[in-house]
Amino acid sequence: MVLPPAVVAEAQNLRAELERHNYQYYVLDRPLVSDAEFDRLFRRLQQLESDYPDLADADSPTQRVGGSPLPEFRQVTHRTAMLSLNNAFSEEEVAAFDRRVREGLELENVEYLAEPKFDGLAISLSYERGRFVQGATRGDGYSGEDVTPNLRTVKNVPLRLRGQAVPDLLEVRGEVLMYRRDFDALNERQRAKGEKEFVNPRNAAAGSLRQLDSRITASRPLRFFAYAVGAVEGADLPDSHSAVEDWLQNLGLPVCSERRVVHAVDGLMRFYRQMGERRSGLSYDIDGVVYKVNSLAAQRQLGYVSRAPRFAIAHKYPAEEANTEVLAIEVQVGRTGALTPVARLAPVFVGGVTVTNATLHNEDELRRKDVRIGDTVVVRRAPRMRWNSACPQPVRYAALPWSDCRTRPLRAAPAG
Repeated sequence: MVLPPAVVAEAQNLRAELERHNYQYYVLDRPLVSDAEFDRLFRRLQQLESDYPDLADADSPTQRVGGSPLPEFRQVTHRTAMLSLNNAFSEEEVAAFDRRVREGLELENVEYLAEPKFDGLAISLSYERGRFVQGATRGDGYSGEDVTPNLRTVKNVPLRLRGQAVPDLLEVRGEVLMYRRDFDALNERQRAKGEKEFVNPRNAAAGSLRQLDSRITASRPLRFFAYAVGAVEGADLPDSHSAVEDWLQNLGLPVCSERRVVHAVDGLMRFYRQMGERRSGLSYDIDGVVYKVNSLAAQRQLGYVSRAPRFAIAHKYPAEEANTEVLAIEVQVGRTGALTPVARLAPVFVGGVTVTNATLHNEDELRRKDVRIGDTVVVRRAPRMRWNSACPQPVRYAALPWSDCRTRPLRAAPAG
């Protein structure tokens, strides 16, 4: 079928326009049009592609809805290994890392790139001549699962790189995650449908990305952030890691704006404390920060040890989730006469505080799990709350007159 030139031109313009608006909304967080206007453009493109099937293009924004379920995931061998980072939990361990780096480079002072450590799922994206061709999970570091159809549904993953000077081949490393507000909305929908809720945003993101039916992935609000290059051909990388991330951003890939170039241990610890103070206000969960030697030449000089690079380390924040035992369950009477059931817990250190009590809520859920004295619960510190939240693990629950109790927000108060 010969397509009318005017139709082809309109479809091309609509695709370019929609991808531009996707980039402005999901990557830059600066939308240029209203949702209604975006929907109007989207519906017009859908109509054209329906009226003229020969217009079909796998890179069209209308194809981010997912396709037929796969029987299983194909395995992908990474061009270069996707290694894990060693962890630091104290300033002394950070200082030891900096000392090893300085000794290895024979320098008095080292420049680092510091950025948040996302609590998501590590993946790689491969582009050939600017076109997205494959996406894979980290797996064991050497091979992972081919989740290309699912990653095509993630709206801030560019299907084509921006600009004219794109590499012949580019493999990008990054993280898939879910914003907190999107996670809350997803769980609200799960509750409304009477379906199982997700434990946390990381669990939701990982489960969503590993769906054999990409239409399910398309219905989940996933996002991607790039932070490294695994391989490149047909282009020269900049000299520093910070410049590499700027270069990726110029190609249309989303990169975290919270990154900073710092010097020495004082700069590393200052960034750690600043991010810790801002952590609760971020749109996404982080479980620490990452320090990388900024010079790519220095990274190559330092190399790797076992399954981790010598030039980078993850500085973790105190755990925000821990197991403990229910010692007793009491009912407190408030000033208004409201009855609030409270679990007395074996003291557990979570997120920088010791938790001994947890107010209980959600009568139906507690009855279903049937939690009792002596059972184990997970105490989780909620980043957006001043208090902590505790989630009972399935098993038993004490016989209390729940019909007489008012439900309250689930939270655990610090000792004292």
